[in-house]
Amino acid sequence: MLAKITAKNQLTLPKSATQAVGATEYLDVQVRDGQIILTPVRIQRGDAVRAKLAELGLGEADVADAVRWARTSAVAPMAAEPVKSYSATAKARKKKTPARKAASRT
Repeated sequence: MLAKITAKNQLTLPKSATQAVGATEYLDVQVRDGQIILTPVRIQRGDAVRAKLAELGLGEADVADAVRWARTSAVAPMAAEPVKSYSATAKARKKKTPARKAASRT
């Protein structure tokens, strides 16, 4: 397959090449032995991370707790609490009283 590089260093890849590797928005570019190697990269967006956190029932407070735990474990690994306690905390936070539900809607 032949592809042309424009004066602005832009390259259009043949449709058959892009279909063979699947839909991707980004390519990793490497140069080895005078060859340019393009590798598809799939970058997870912030929305995907937020959706996964919501699926697990984790909120901002859980993330803050995890960060706090990670920072303390780097200093004193034996003093840190187990990670599984965060999922129990998330489940406890999910249960809201009627007053808390009303407050969260405003």
